[in-house]
Amino acid sequence: MLVGSYNSLLVLFSFLVAVLASYTALDLVGRISAARRVPARWWLGGGALALGLGVWSMHFIGMLAFDLPIALGYDVALTAASLLIAIACSTFALWLGSRPELPLRRLAAGALLLGGGIAAMHYTGMAAMKMTPGIVYDLRIVGASVVIAVVAGGAALWIAFQLRRHSARVRSYRMGAALVMGVAIVAMHYTGMAAAEFPLGSICSAAGGGLGSESLALPIIVVTIAVLAVALITSVLDMRLEIRTAALSTSLAEANQELSYLVLHDNLTKLPNRLLLEDRLKQAIDHANAEKARFAVMFLDLDGFKTINDTFGHHVGDMLLTQAADRIRASVRAQDTSARVGGDEFVLVANVREPGDAATIADKLVAAIREPFLISGHDLRVSVSIGIAVYPGNGADEHELLKNSDVAMYHAKSLGRDQACFFEGSMNANSEDHLALLQDLRLAQKRGQLMLYYQPKFQAPSGPVTGVEALLRWNHPTRGMLGADRFIPLAERTGLIVQIGEWVIDEACRQVAIWRAAGHAALSVAVNISALQFNSSRLVPAVEAALARHRIEGAALTLEITESTAMRDVDASLDILHRVRALGVRISIDDFGTGYSSLLYLKRLPASELKIDRGFINDLAQGSEDAAIVSAIIALGQTMNLDIVAEGVETGAQRDLLTTLGCDSLQGFLLGRPMPAGEVEWGVTAACAPC
Repeated sequence: MLVGSYNSLLVLFSFLVAVLASYTALDLVGRISAARRVPARWWLGGGALALGLGVWSMHFIGMLAFDLPIALGYDVALTAASLLIAIACSTFALWLGSRPELPLRRLAAGALLLGGGIAAMHYTGMAAMKMTPGIVYDLRIVGASVVIAVVAGGAALWIAFQLRRHSARVRSYRMGAALVMGVAIVAMHYTGMAAAEFPLGSICSAAGGGLGSESLALPIIVVTIAVLAVALITSVLDMRLEIRTAALSTSLAEANQELSYLVLHDNLTKLPNRLLLEDRLKQAIDHANAEKARFAVMFLDLDGFKTINDTFGHHVGDMLLTQAADRIRASVRAQDTSARVGGDEFVLVANVREPGDAATIADKLVAAIREPFLISGHDLRVSVSIGIAVYPGNGADEHELLKNSDVAMYHAKSLGRDQACFFEGSMNANSEDHLALLQDLRLAQKRGQLMLYYQPKFQAPSGPVTGVEALLRWNHPTRGMLGADRFIPLAERTGLIVQIGEWVIDEACRQVAIWRAAGHAALSVAVNISALQFNSSRLVPAVEAALARHRIEGAALTLEITESTAMRDVDASLDILHRVRALGVRISIDDFGTGYSSLLYLKRLPASELKIDRGFINDLAQGSEDAAIVSAIIALGQTMNLDIVAEGVETGAQRDLLTTLGCDSLQGFLLGRPMPAGEVEWGVTAACAPC
């Protein structure tokens, strides 16, 4: 037998090519399984070509490493056939490894087909030498080589399937697996070579016209490594691009999710906004129609929020809204929807079995909001007015439900606030009337429809006149002369009261300047200040500007502040009142006796006058409980050196008793009714005669 030898360097290169081809195969399986249909086909085709060339090159380099003491060559057709077999085997291996599942039966069949294919490639390549006489094979060793090929093929398929997913350590696992697969492939090849024996006198028929072995080794190594490297680099770059694309897609999805959240939620309270609320309402209507169920829409408005917001600033107001939203959220069930629809307005959508359930929820909300809010060291108190509309019955769609619950909420405010009210059909007419009145009120000042009436205050018991109180009237073009009780509550709810109040101060100062110039030098005019206007930062500048504009001293103006307004936040009230007093303006505590004053705080107020509420005067009689209260108020005022004014005096008996008790001034229909400035009479009242 001819004795062959091996080129150690080429043997080493054949092993390196086997390892590189194995690593490329493992990486390509991951790319194919991760790609979609069309890209996956391209990866399968390109990968099979690269991998097939790599496996075949390992075999061919191993053949080139083998040398006999005769000239050797390789038939072109058979060599090309062995390459096609390698590509076909690679295609099958990549396809099988990229499948979603690889059960044991499929793995065994794949191992047989892949191992048989590799063996066929090897022995076809051996046949390309066209030895004469033919190569003698040791069948036991041939069988061993086929077994190695089948085992190596099965191991390759299983490893490729297990490592096709990307993970933090997948590259290390693939490198180790590639070394194992490379050893297995090389072992199969050189086991197959060991099975071949070449008889003495053998010649290679392909040595003349086939592929020569002297100059093919280096080009094949270079081309093979280049093709495998290109395939591997392309796979790695594509993987990185995919990872970056996935990261970008994830970031974009998160950004879209955050944007959607911001679009559908209130930025301050994190509650759903009006847009999301309307969608939830549509869903609630659909569900109620399908299940024959009911749900309630509750419109909530915080009473007194505007005053706190103007007094303490928007920062405190925002924190109050946030805490109120938390209380609303904590007071309802998880399946209910609570939303903020603007300003201090909230809406709750709650599933109910009957209207009584809605009332129970509303009562719980009223009680929750009534509790004090501790914000930035301030003990703040607000209440909530709630309007309730029930579906079905109080609206056909989400817009009508919101409108009707809003109407019911305003009705709750008109009843005294801090309560809930169910919608009734008759409320809509009132709502439309209020809306029309509001539209007219916004233009009333510009159109010159607002005017002041003046009610004189008399020195007890019957004169002379010591001052007048300015009372606002609205000369509406179609409704006639409207008293303040018809439109002031509406102006307070909408914030128009601040603008209107500034006009009242200016007009009152203008008129008292005229009277003083006409000879009534000691005359003063009193102006009622609403809680919202009192807590506005514009109050003191408005007073100062009016006094300067009409060139009158501060003593000509008296600001009447209700007891409850002065006591709401004593420290803030003291600051405002001291700034007003610094202008020389007098302060009158109006409606005294109806609030919850602390004498400790009351004595600190820079007031000049106490005005007894008319509620104590209506049923005033000698020896009555009201008489005792009035007597106590007068004694308190005298102790604090305050002038005492009683309003609502309508009978001579009331006048006489108040004078006896020590009132300084009296005001009421008995003495003088409110009248335009040109009709005010000075001197002793006509009612001074005994009644």
